[in-house]
Amino acid sequence: MTVTIKEVAEKAGVSVATVSRVLNNNPAVSDKTAKIVRETIEELDYRPNFLGRNLRKCETNVILAIFPSSEYSAGLEIVKSMHETASEYGYDIIMATSYDNSKNEMRLLNMLFNRTVDGAVLMSTHLCADEINKISEEYDIALCGEKVDGTNVLTVTVDDVKGAYDAVSELIKEGHTKIAMISTGNEALSSLDREEGYKKALSDAGIEFDENYIFRGGYSFSDGENGYRYLFSLPEPPTAVFAVSDILAMGVAKRALRSEKGKMPKIIGYDNIPLCESYSPTISSVSQPARDIGREIIKKLIENIKSENKCREHIIMPHKIIRRESF
Repeated sequence: MTVTIKEVAEKAGVSVATVSRVLNNNPAVSDKTAKIVRETIEELDYRPNFLGRNLRKCETNVILAIFPSSEYSAGLEIVKSMHETASEYGYDIIMATSYDNSKNEMRLLNMLFNRTVDGAVLMSTHLCADEINKISEEYDIALCGEKVDGTNVLTVTVDDVKGAYDAVSELIKEGHTKIAMISTGNEALSSLDREEGYKKALSDAGIEFDENYIFRGGYSFSDGENGYRYLFSLPEPPTAVFAVSDILAMGVAKRALRSEKGKMPKIIGYDNIPLCESYSPTISSVSQPARDIGREIIKKLIENIKSENKCREHIIMPHKIIRRESF
């Protein structure tokens, strides 16, 4: 199997950036460290991408976008905008899927480390803040849609706490006090932030939080259905449901329509994917400005690629509540 630059770094006890510096004969690396790295390269028979090395001073005009899964529906409009924006600047986008696997993610990032792409956008990541920050010391990388606390890299997201807060507050204004939430069982900050916003909206309205009203699963349609089954088997089922994604909200609506009990709660999802408008019932949602997000992340990343002064700002884009039949 092909040895990666990350494996060389781990074996030598240095960072990926240090291995890259040695490969490029950067004098910033001490002779002792450079010797260790070169010996490790020889021992592991690592074969760097020399084309990528030669392109160090000339751009490939390609940006890598890594998605967590092929079902990442929330990012489709963002990607479309990324492609359009990149094209305006003479760049292309390569899309790749990590399948929510950190090893796959690092393998894909070898395209960045080997300089076969100029920059990378992570739509969601399993990398920790320290890993991302270290990569950003040597390479142009950005986070889109999902933030990672503690990072010092270009990030474009919405305020997920405020988005969830506003969604639940709308339900409360309609007189609902038994409001459930369908979330995910993973540690994605967007889900955690949306749960925080849900709880804060209840608290500010004087509604006591009930752990029984939270169902945690995955992001799939069937998770939404399972959430409905659980919530509406409770002695006192909710009258409204906030879901952290539109796909989950659609799963709730589908199961509610097929339920013998015939209980259709008020439902609001998150992301406002195009299917919300054509689903039956049409799904209310927290809308992210997907096209603006895609444009901003690519515009800023290309600026970083071309400049020594890197933008490491965390840019918050506005959201809005879209009411449809499910509300």
